[in-house]
Amino acid sequence: MTNAIPPVRYGVPMLSDHDIYLFRQGRHTRLYEGLGAHLREVDGTGGVSFGVWAPNAREISVIGDFNHWRPGTHPLQLRGDGSGIWEAFIPGLGAGERYKFHVMSRYGDYAADKGDPFAFAWEEPPGTASRTQGLDYSWNDAAWMERRHRANALDAPWSIYEMHLGSWRNATGEEDRLPRYRELADWLPAYLDELGYTHVEFMPVTEHPFFGSWGYQTTGYFAPTARYGTPQDFMFLVDRLHQHGIGVIADWVPSHFPDDEHGLRYFDGTYLFEHADPKSGFHPEWQSYIFNYGRHEVRSFLLSSALFWLQKYHLDGLRVDAVASMLYLDYGRKEGEWIPNEHGGRENLAAVTFLRDLNEAVYRDLPDTQTIAEESTAWPMVTRPTYVGGLGFGMKWNMGWMHDTLAYFANDPLYRKYHHERLTFSLSYAFDENFALSLSHDEVVHGKGSLINKMPGDDWQKFANLRALFGYMYGHPGKKLLFMGCEFGQWREWDHDRGLDWELLEQPAHRGLRHWLGDLNHFYRSQPALFEQDFVAAGFEWVDHQDVEESTVSFLRKARDPDDIVLVVCNLTPVPRENYRLGVPRGGWWREMLNSDARTYGGSGRGNRGGVEAAPVGAHGHYHSLILDLPPLAVLFLKPGD
Repeated sequence: MTNAIPPVRYGVPMLSDHDIYLFRQGRHTRLYEGLGAHLREVDGTGGVSFGVWAPNAREISVIGDFNHWRPGTHPLQLRGDGSGIWEAFIPGLGAGERYKFHVMSRYGDYAADKGDPFAFAWEEPPGTASRTQGLDYSWNDAAWMERRHRANALDAPWSIYEMHLGSWRNATGEEDRLPRYRELADWLPAYLDELGYTHVEFMPVTEHPFFGSWGYQTTGYFAPTARYGTPQDFMFLVDRLHQHGIGVIADWVPSHFPDDEHGLRYFDGTYLFEHADPKSGFHPEWQSYIFNYGRHEVRSFLLSSALFWLQKYHLDGLRVDAVASMLYLDYGRKEGEWIPNEHGGRENLAAVTFLRDLNEAVYRDLPDTQTIAEESTAWPMVTRPTYVGGLGFGMKWNMGWMHDTLAYFANDPLYRKYHHERLTFSLSYAFDENFALSLSHDEVVHGKGSLINKMPGDDWQKFANLRALFGYMYGHPGKKLLFMGCEFGQWREWDHDRGLDWELLEQPAHRGLRHWLGDLNHFYRSQPALFEQDFVAAGFEWVDHQDVEESTVSFLRKARDPDDIVLVVCNLTPVPRENYRLGVPRGGWWREMLNSDARTYGGSGRGNRGGVEAAPVGAHGHYHSLILDLPPLAVLFLKPGD
């Protein structure tokens, strides 16, 4: 506890008049530089400047260990410009001080102790106080930052490993302790490097009171959770990943916030961040509050949070959670439980404006990063520029592909011919958006079963099916995302309170599956045909998608270089197909680059002995064709040339 803290000082604001103008216009993207708690010197005296937006407060004071949590000891002063911002400088404070704002409303007797909406750090839960914290850090990722415009480009390979930091693995030798950011920095980059991933996506790292929310119920929009360490520790993890050439994406949640008393709810005794009417301001499914996107100051708050993570933590992208819930006023509501927009429709026009503002700001200020929408409906032009009426995202999760593909693979192969269109339908819309193919955490929780347990058959067939699923996914247009544990076939559902079952890798089948996934990643990254034209029809051509009876599909992937092509062939039954003829666009030798049925992956070892010579026999609209041996439940990748 600090002794003899001097009284507060006023008249030394952090925000300029121009800042206030942008704030009130809903266009400020760097509010974190003026609001919150900032270590600084005033007239040679060190201390902390505090600033908080609470226009309907009667009094606000900073409370903490330094004043024995006594309200009124260090009051803030309301600016006289109508902004609703309260400020003060408290000399003598340093980093690491616990604090809150004691807020007394001008309406009634409401008073509450609130965490700082702009805090850079919080105490470790279950504690709920904010902490004073600087963000100084010496980055060592200059090489990555100079070239990331290529690594993060839409025509680059994206193979994303999605993970929950707290349950990837247990802390070394301490089963009851969560891992720390710096421990993860020692383990994670080498693992991802070995498996050939290009990017990692963290489920929300923003501070959250309930661990079981996985971070999706956020209170600290400017702070990495203290469960795993300090802000600098998280920077170290990002830094180390960048040094290994791995991009870092984080989930970001502007769609709702929890009702915890110390959080944003009813912040100054009024509905400040949220809507007053629960038909607009309360989410019935998640029991949480919805941001008022029509309020300019709220938009500035959220824009500043998004840009903060990209600027201060060098993140390479944000995956924006639950975009559909933002776009539709009736999302999760029955008739009569929602308020139509001014035109009588169900579209949340204010949210649309906010999302466009968000993407314009990100691509204006950090054009070498990406935003990715989790949007589960057919809202048009999610990934098209705002100037043509789109929302302006860089990519969108392909939820339709995920649902159809998992439904197809769940069928006994005997009956797959009756569901063939589930495998092929995605190509009818594959180029309508910039899609990422996601097999995420949502598919392996809440009783849905693990990915491998969704596969039919005995254990051998389950592993073969999962290898085939991954092969089909990597051949299909779109960037790739896979949740942790799926790469080696974890049997049980994901549990946020337990580390992954790494001991399974002692078994050959699990090792083989991970080996296949690693080889897929490395091959994918080496083949422009598999990623360069993901979002345009010129990058894809069916060879045969009508072989319903034998449940096979085959297609070509194409790079911009017309000589660079890859043939993908999928046999999705346990019956080998011998002497299977497929048309190809050129003669010569076609090398078998990958075969998911290879013994090294746990397969039966069938295949084409390294490749096949194309014969001058026409098939499937081509003048040449291959006679292939299609292994059971397997995917082949072939290329023309030596």
